[in-house]
Amino acid sequence: MSPEPAGVASENSPPERDLSTHPAVAAVLAALALHHIRPELRQLPGAVRTAKAAAEALGITPAEIANSLVFVATRADGTLEPLLVIASGGHRVDTTKVAALAEYVTVDQADPGFVREHTAMAIGGVAPVGHPVHLRTIIDVTLGRYATVWAAAGHSHTVYATTYDELIRVTGGQPMDVA
Repeated sequence: MSPEPAGVASENSPPERDLSTHPAVAAVLAALALHHIRPELRQLPGAVRTAKAAAEALGITPAEIANSLVFVATRADGTLEPLLVIASGGHRVDTTKVAALAEYVTVDQADPGFVREHTAMAIGGVAPVGHPVHLRTIIDVTLGRYATVWAAAGHSHTVYATTYDELIRVTGGQPMDVA
């Protein structure tokens, strides 16, 4: 792993600049702009790689975090594909249940390399949108209980406020009970 260029914050250190110009954050903002959404980014003081840490930084409950999780889904013919599950940070995804409901043989946790390959984002900063290609997306119905939920914006130091309905609209996601 090469060191960060001078003046650029690593994902583990406090941000030293406006992260809206970070390539992944810029991709998220561009994807949202296509839907006429111009969110206010909230830059967090440290990397938040878990829903609990993000919630603590925002002063909300983990359930109000729209946690973008990438899984490796296996089709009946053996092909593998990425599956994005936007889950409430208040619970764990039941991968057996999701596999059955989404008609996959299996759904397994993706490793960091697979996540970056398919989203161009690191774990902890994966956003619902802004990926190089469209990912099949499932949206946790639990998020519909909240007027506002917070999603990562392409970097572990950035989040933005959104809604359940907006997540469905901008991702083309399928609502599902994932717990």
